[in-house]
Amino acid sequence: MDISTIAMLVDTVAAQPEAAPAVADLTASDILRVASFIGAGICMGFGAIGPGIGQGFAAGKACEAIGRSPENAGLLTRTMLIGQAVSESTGIYSLVVALLLVFVLV
Repeated sequence: MDISTIAMLVDTVAAQPEAAPAVADLTASDILRVASFIGAGICMGFGAIGPGIGQGFAAGKACEAIGRSPENAGLLTRTMLIGQAVSESTGIYSLVVALLLVFVLV
């Protein structure tokens, strides 16, 4: 590139109207709203992993146990469901936190 091409590019860029910054309209409550939505999404994302893995593991082990001992299927199913309800409580806690972030904080 020669100097005349560079000068022409600089003149072209300088002649362009300045764009209004998009961040200028952003207020503190907007940032708080965005942060609470992102936090709620992360909370539900991580909060659903544990119960999903725990319930799947419990159901798999219950199926193995019923396969070994079909006569105890009722007891095993009842115990499995109680264990799954307990492991689901962490998912419910994360749902409560996410709902608080979305509806109370905003």
